[in-house]
Amino acid sequence: MGLSAVIKLNPEHSEAIREHGERDYPYECCGLLIGSSSANGSKVVSKIYPISNAREEEAKRNRFLIRPEELLRGERFAREQGLVVVGFYHSHPDAEARPSTYDLEHAWPTYSYIIVSVREAYANGLRSWELKADRSAFEEEAILKGD
Repeated sequence: MGLSAVIKLNPEHSEAIREHGERDYPYECCGLLIGSSSANGSKVVSKIYPISNAREEEAKRNRFLIRPEELLRGERFAREQGLVVVGFYHSHPDAEARPSTYDLEHAWPTYSYIIVSVREAYANGLRSWELKADRSAFEEEAILKGD
């Protein structure tokens, strides 16, 4: 595959992200990826934490918003499990599973960003990305199947 960064995601979590994208179509869905990361930067997702898209109605088609209090609630949930937030997921309705310019402008380095493409209410692609440290671009992350 040639991708240096790695995130491990079990089929149950992949399916939960796809289903969330299909359920919220034609709007973007969003949520947290909760798990652990190792010293080499690889991540393991242990839990998916769906969040309601807080964007106003019209903007929900191509933007998502996680309110600070929702992020804090998710971080608290992760901490209670002995885990951390390792990234975020969202859908791209009727678009490819690759980061937009908006995604680039609002992302943070070290986190994984899983994007699911949902076309005509059917999830058909799931890819993961990590922002470069200099914030210039995303690099695709390999998604490994977990247990």
